[in-house]
Amino acid sequence: MNQPVDNLAITLFSEILAVDQLARNTMSRVLPKGMELSHFSVLNHLAFSGTERTPAQLAKTFHLTRGAMTNTLGKLEWAGWVHIRPDWDDARRKMVAISPAGLEARNAAVAAITPIVADVVERVGAERARAALPVLRELRLRLSDVE
Repeated sequence: MNQPVDNLAITLFSEILAVDQLARNTMSRVLPKGMELSHFSVLNHLAFSGTERTPAQLAKTFHLTRGAMTNTLGKLEWAGWVHIRPDWDDARRKMVAISPAGLEARNAAVAAITPIVADVVERVGAERARAALPVLRELRLRLSDVE
């Protein structure tokens, strides 16, 4: 391959991985007691979508195995943050919805995370952060095609 392109690719992905690790550590420290980042991600998705999802749909959305998603959903259900019910049309499936307590927990997490993220965006510059979004989205879409 082309050496300059290879070096750019490695440097780019090294930066993305470093930002990911730092963001996860920073966010994990301020999440409400008992909430993990994976819990927040699922709660945020359910709150944003406003509809029930199957565990399989959630697993696909988060690029996880069904077993990993089932484990996360079990913890969320135990905490009272999601409701899991049988699918009335297909008894083999289950449906997952965010509970009122889950919405409160998600909102508390957003309130804790927002000032930190806003400060980082302000220091980087809103226009520069906005300019990075199309590139990051395109990378996400291309990586989704690889799977």
